[in-house]
Amino acid sequence: MSFIQEFKEFAVRGNVIDLAVGVVIGGAFGKIVDSLVKDIVMPPIGAMMGGVDFKQLYLNLGDTAYESLDAAEKAGAPLIKYGAFINNLVDFTIIAFAIFVAVKAINKLKREKPAPAPAPAAPPEDVLLLREIRDSLKK
Repeated sequence: MSFIQEFKEFAVRGNVIDLAVGVVIGGAFGKIVDSLVKDIVMPPIGAMMGGVDFKQLYLNLGDTAYESLDAAEKAGAPLIKYGAFINNLVDFTIIAFAIFVAVKAINKLKREKPAPAPAPAAPPEDVLLLREIRDSLKK
């Protein structure tokens, strides 16, 4: 079998195509959740905490003070951007919950395989002896 034929068989297998579709849908889903967190979830939480913009929360590890995160980044200051980390943590939690719900639903939809029929019980010894006698009389 040639290299091209082997590759063609590999590429058109259902598993590879399913994986490719899953990656594309997962990427799009990640963008939706990212927007949900940054544009819908975090602003009300920030407002409830006194107008905090989580994207702008950072800890400056340098000696110079900066007015904003953008100014500190432009200056190349060493920063711990814990606000971005909080956003990403909320992103992860929402995605993990959505995947949990999806997997749970898929598992529920899978048909349970019927249990194999139990093997018939062996007849008692007296029945076996009676059958043996019957069969020997027929001969």
